[in-house]
Amino acid sequence: MNIRTFSIGGIHPEENKLSHDIATVAAPLPKQAIFPLSQHIGAPAKAIVKKGDKVKVGTMIAEAGGFVSAPVYSSVSGTVFKIDSVIDATGYRKPVIIINVEGDEWEETIDRSDKLETLAAHPELTPEEIVERIKIAGVTGMGGAGFPTFIKLCPPPTAKAECVIINAVECEPYITADFRLMMEHSDEILVGLDLLMKAAKVEKGYIGIETNKPEAIELFERKTAGDSRIEIVPLKQRYPQGGEKQLVDAVTGRQVPAPPAIPVNVGAIVQNVGTAYAVYEAVMKHKPLFERYTTVTGKKLAKPGNFLVRMGTPMKELIDLCGGMPEGDNKLLAGGPMMGKALMNTEVPVCKGTNSVTVISGDEAKRKPAQPCIRCAKCVSVCPMGLEPFLLATLSAKKMFERAEQEEIVSCIECGSCQFTCPSHRPILDNVRYGKSTVMGIIRARNAKK
Repeated sequence: MNIRTFSIGGIHPEENKLSHDIATVAAPLPKQAIFPLSQHIGAPAKAIVKKGDKVKVGTMIAEAGGFVSAPVYSSVSGTVFKIDSVIDATGYRKPVIIINVEGDEWEETIDRSDKLETLAAHPELTPEEIVERIKIAGVTGMGGAGFPTFIKLCPPPTAKAECVIINAVECEPYITADFRLMMEHSDEILVGLDLLMKAAKVEKGYIGIETNKPEAIELFERKTAGDSRIEIVPLKQRYPQGGEKQLVDAVTGRQVPAPPAIPVNVGAIVQNVGTAYAVYEAVMKHKPLFERYTTVTGKKLAKPGNFLVRMGTPMKELIDLCGGMPEGDNKLLAGGPMMGKALMNTEVPVCKGTNSVTVISGDEAKRKPAQPCIRCAKCVSVCPMGLEPFLLATLSAKKMFERAEQEEIVSCIECGSCQFTCPSHRPILDNVRYGKSTVMGIIRARNAKK
């Protein structure tokens, strides 16, 4: 077996895949569903319903608010309770639509049958029609970033796509939602890849899977045997293998330049495995994106599990399904322990990018006191972007943003490898995130003046 990986940096944290062998179950409907209007990168969606309106499962409740945006659909049937603002996963108050759940009535246009639809059976689907259906359905990146999928399929004139890479790596500790999706819906994922390849007008597709998922590698190799267009790529267990640029490097050997360059500038379009499944449902089943596979996990949870969750479901209801919040101090994350966002309360709803709800006990989450940097350069050796995290953190803390920009702080993918490996327990990532967001704001303001 030819096992590949990316060429710079990386770490191997403890996996803790507690729910690896637990089959997915459908989570119960919430009593009240909360739909943030910002579930994606770009402009927030704009509400098109008002208090008292009746909606069904699959009813559009907010339209795209700009080119880089995506509509939001109701995952429940019931009555719009109010349009308000609540604290979301970012810790800030954001606009939401709140719906009181009354039954489970679906829009009639959604195909709810189990029949597998293939691209060969639908030759009428043009690349433009596929992209349009993906756009209308509100499909975004399901790995966490939340970039509207249709935009990736429409590269700028200066770039030409040569392949589609499906990110089935799931290198983040604890999370198993993508693995369960692969084991339970492999056929639909492969049709989704077919659709993405046709939409991108390419003849080559790759599926990158880490070697800690041998069952998934074997399953997809068997399903694609004889199809020379698709290659299953076994990848070394190494974090952050699932980063877009790292995955392109591992699969194709090509290096994506610093921002504003993106993978398509070296010929690759990268989509998460959950996105491929959502594309299948959007194009073949006329089903908007309103539910997703989510892992609920933690060492002290009584019953970790994988769930098919309607978006808008408060995380508290999922934690209750797993035996409730453990006693003592706990840290709640939307996502995994490396890149997840710490939450202020358990009422934060599941959104398009919520691949995991992770409960970390106080003992695990507690940080050790920060000590002075000892110039060991461990953070430099593990940085997958070839940066100098110790320097970027210092520049950010001292508000030397012009120098931070020169040192390519915007190339940081915020993977946390630097902070994970620091023997002095310095808050490297915290400072770099602050500096990166400030520098990006400066760049946006400068470009607006131009």
